[in-house]
Amino acid sequence: MEIEPKIMSQVKSILGEFGNKYLTSKGSLKRNNVINDLDKFDRELMTKLFKDPLIHKNYVEKIADTEVFRLNQFIEMFEYKEFWENSYTKYTNKIGLTANGKFIDESADVVLDFPFKDTVLKAGMTKEDLDKDESADEPFLNEIIAKPEIDELLEPKIFVNAKKYDQNGEHNASSYSDQDNLIIKGNNLIVLYSLKKLYASKIKLIYLDPPYNTGSDSFLYNDKFNQSSWLTFMKNRLEIAHQLLSDDGVIAIQLDDSEGPYLKVLMDSVFGKDNELFTQYVLVRYADKTLKSDMDYHKQVEQIHFYKNNSQVKVHPNKQEEQYDYSKFNFKISTVGPPMNTVILGGKRVEIFKSDQTRIRKIEGSSTGLKEIWATGTILNGNSSGRFFRDYLNGRYKTDGYGIVYKVYGIGNDDNEFRFFTGPKKQGATKGKYYQGVPLDVLSGKITSKKKPIPGFIDMAGAFGNDRLEGGVGLRNGKKPEQLLEEIIKIFSKENDYILDFFSGSGSTAAVSTKMRRKFIAVEQIDEQIKKMVKRLNNVIQGDQTGISKDVDWQGGGSFVYAELMEKNQGYLKDLLAAKDINELDDVYKRMKVGADFDFRVDLDKYENDAERKALPFEEQKQLLVKLLDKNQLYYNFNNIDDADVRDLISDKDYQFNQSFYGKRD
Repeated sequence: MEIEPKIMSQVKSILGEFGNKYLTSKGSLKRNNVINDLDKFDRELMTKLFKDPLIHKNYVEKIADTEVFRLNQFIEMFEYKEFWENSYTKYTNKIGLTANGKFIDESADVVLDFPFKDTVLKAGMTKEDLDKDESADEPFLNEIIAKPEIDELLEPKIFVNAKKYDQNGEHNASSYSDQDNLIIKGNNLIVLYSLKKLYASKIKLIYLDPPYNTGSDSFLYNDKFNQSSWLTFMKNRLEIAHQLLSDDGVIAIQLDDSEGPYLKVLMDSVFGKDNELFTQYVLVRYADKTLKSDMDYHKQVEQIHFYKNNSQVKVHPNKQEEQYDYSKFNFKISTVGPPMNTVILGGKRVEIFKSDQTRIRKIEGSSTGLKEIWATGTILNGNSSGRFFRDYLNGRYKTDGYGIVYKVYGIGNDDNEFRFFTGPKKQGATKGKYYQGVPLDVLSGKITSKKKPIPGFIDMAGAFGNDRLEGGVGLRNGKKPEQLLEEIIKIFSKENDYILDFFSGSGSTAAVSTKMRRKFIAVEQIDEQIKKMVKRLNNVIQGDQTGISKDVDWQGGGSFVYAELMEKNQGYLKDLLAAKDINELDDVYKRMKVGADFDFRVDLDKYENDAERKALPFEEQKQLLVKLLDKNQLYYNFNNIDDADVRDLISDKDYQFNQSFYGKRD
């Protein structure tokens, strides 16, 4: 079916009736808003589209006296190149990640991940370890849940087993304040939506060290967790993380180059290309470190992608200061005889000298020396000298010749009445330089230091090699050193800001945040990691002296609250994944029949009597039973907390804690 451009004009005309909901002030489509509302069958939008004659003609079909809107085909018009012509070409070349013929950033699917309980203690195994241990075949199971199957999955959940830890030990917690530090055990996607009411637009920094999808992470993902699933998995979590960031907030995601380029494209989509701050490269191991001999290439560097939340808000990173010194002011320029020409450029007198009339020499740095600066790149827009070169001197070699020195009067903030500029020295060259003196504020002592740019490359190999016992908890690999986290947290936050890490692992981010007097929220679902994290944070409270403690003069103190999402189907899920043989699997299924919530499409009689199912290998039967569970009911919803059959399962203190957390107080 050939769609002419006028149909999009008609669609935009209809969308314009909704104000700025679907169109920007310049008339550009807010494509995601349109697609999301179409996916939700927004009644008002669908009605207006359905009634339009042109849309009706092309996208409505009559079947058995019933008119059917071909919604999928209509949505494709917003996604695919072949439907865009002429004035719509600015949408035709969308660059994005696709899976199953659809752009991942347009997908409404959700990917959940479930750790296998029997391999949790083997976290940190290498690929060789995995190959030798058949019991560790599939540490993670992931499942894609299509949008139509999602109804209650992302509703706020009930918390249980709430406790508070401080220097006096462990206490039951019946209340919560947003000034508390927080550890939550549960699926991170579901936890993030439970945090939304209290923490939306409040988080200053999110640091993530997600699984890299390489097959050799600390917690290995099975082959079924393919690239498209991994990217959808990340997209789900980044979308809600975006809502939690403050206007001046920053998200930092660290990973290696296995998924780095793909994640960057995804982050451009979620946060906006304009909100990219920079990518920092981190040396994590030295070249001479021995790795597995079967590797063809030695990976030494990881990358951290930094994005801000809001393109309208400038982020002011806390840059390190260094003492001003004169070592780079190590040039001296002298001229001989009158200039070959004098001109007025930009209202300033410019004396022009040939190369044989000038002498540029290096000297020992001093307060009277000059600093040599290339007039290229951002310099051309960044200061008055750069702009002067850009506007008046760039290209003058075509008339003045090569090797020319320009003496420009009335420019600069140093003690000289002039500033020297040079054009390109030889044919084929195009770039020039300028030479500035020590700024007057520095000479007078008014300024004694300057801020250093944040480096694009840092050497953390030594720290990575010595972090295994930080915090008093061991982990073979995967743990990020406190020194690295200190640098990130120091640059993008200040005391009492909120720091969020929802791939918390052993709790490095939480530990460093505490020592640096920030407030943290840490999310993890793996039992063994939760144990390590709680132990580590207790050690920190008691004055742990590993990691950055001496650098920040940490003496102990503080507190944190621990809580768990209240398991419903999640409990059965964990038992299924822990089952070692078919008999244990059958025992779990019998209990499921009594208390579990099954997917509404499941025919249990057919399942039980299916001979083909009974012949499946054990692991496939396990995965099939996992799939039968209703994923919307993994945890109990908070809005059901007063139902009699739910209230009876919750202690009075946990009930009070939930009311306090969600802000429902008497």
